[in-house]
Amino acid sequence: MKTTFQYRFYPDTKQKLELNEWLRISRYWYNRQLGDRFDWWEMNRTRVDACPLVSSIADLRDQPNFYAQKKQLPILKQDLVKVWHSGELLDFSRVDASVLQEVSKRGEKAFERFIVGDSNGNKSGKPRFKTVADFRTMTFADGKAVKISLVRKHWMYLRLPKLGVVKVRMHRGIPEGFTIKQVSVTKKADGWFMQIMLQDPTVPDFVLDEVIPTWENSMGIDAVLNEDVYLATSDGEKLPSLKPLRKNQAKLSRISTKRNKRKRGSKARRKHSIREAKQHQRIARSRKDFQYKTAHKLVKTGHKVFFHEDLNLKGLTKRNKAKQDETGTFLPNGQSAKSGLNKSWSDAAFGNFFKTLEYIAAKAGSVVIAKKPAYSSMVLCYRDEIIFTDCSIRDYWDEQHSLKVDRDINAAINLKRLGLDIFPSIKRRVRFVVEESRLKSVNNSTSRASPSKQFVG
Repeated sequence: MKTTFQYRFYPDTKQKLELNEWLRISRYWYNRQLGDRFDWWEMNRTRVDACPLVSSIADLRDQPNFYAQKKQLPILKQDLVKVWHSGELLDFSRVDASVLQEVSKRGEKAFERFIVGDSNGNKSGKPRFKTVADFRTMTFADGKAVKISLVRKHWMYLRLPKLGVVKVRMHRGIPEGFTIKQVSVTKKADGWFMQIMLQDPTVPDFVLDEVIPTWENSMGIDAVLNEDVYLATSDGEKLPSLKPLRKNQAKLSRISTKRNKRKRGSKARRKHSIREAKQHQRIARSRKDFQYKTAHKLVKTGHKVFFHEDLNLKGLTKRNKAKQDETGTFLPNGQSAKSGLNKSWSDAAFGNFFKTLEYIAAKAGSVVIAKKPAYSSMVLCYRDEIIFTDCSIRDYWDEQHSLKVDRDINAAINLKRLGLDIFPSIKRRVRFVVEESRLKSVNNSTSRASPSKQFVG
């Protein structure tokens, strides 16, 4: 079994300077490898309609790979390496060998995801050269070289290769029997942190048992982006939202304005940049803490299956297409109004939340399943009739059953029915009424519980 703990450590001044130099060298080594791969990519391919017929084509160069690039490290360590655009001299021998090898592996994975794709066949975008703000993590791949020198009440002294002993704040102890597999060091806005991967081969990996969803052990979750509501569940509960970016927007804007007024490269501008980074960090941490607490609250309900919306977040936060008239003048396209909605979607971070929920649920023996939410927010859950035709309709008064139906809770119940495969299959609508010929056969005892048994308002 493998697990990862994160600790904060406190290097002294000399160690901080050394770590910053290591980051500089590692970033240069990553960008150099990436540039080498891009050169190979451009020099070893020719357009079919532009192939020269007279001049000869140069010999093809072997594709750079992890092992070929890693073999360059002993040569680079023999002398100082000069950065051509700045004239800076870098000493590769100062950095631990496992750290530079992990940088090579990192470049290999980035380029492979661009060319080949991941295990699911999904390709990533073209890798980018790293800036100082982008490259902040180094990994000691050899866990045997990392030694625990001393452990006190709340502190642990860890010896890292070529760096020495660092003081680590031990907010929780290392489990007995686990050994250090590898250590990653990250520079954040408020200090240095390390992620220690621990391994114990005697502890078996957790295998999730197969869970069969039923009406009793499942829950539907609807993502709500309206007022102060974050989620609505099929149990009739609405969970409040935190909105960390909205609440801290004024303070963040003041800091950003002060930073922009300072001269580039000045000490004052760097000072305000650090303040801005820390403010962003507080927002991100508060959002992460809120999502973990919300996920734990849902898992503690005892349900074994959670159905949520498979949201197209990339499309939801996309800018509106520009509109032009015959003269080329740009027409209003509603982007100014949608900008606020895009920010709200980003602030809610539903994608990260559902991943967090999946992680927390797996440890509790539950599963999380994403479902396409087509028509789930429009159909009345107990009568299969399209009622909520407009987003402005937040509730509906049913005269037949004397019930006030809440739109969000109704959508959560429909997601639950969708996960249990008892939601009507809607192909098209005729006068806002679901075609009966398109409905699936439904067992009344499981899906169409009487409205009095559903919390709808």
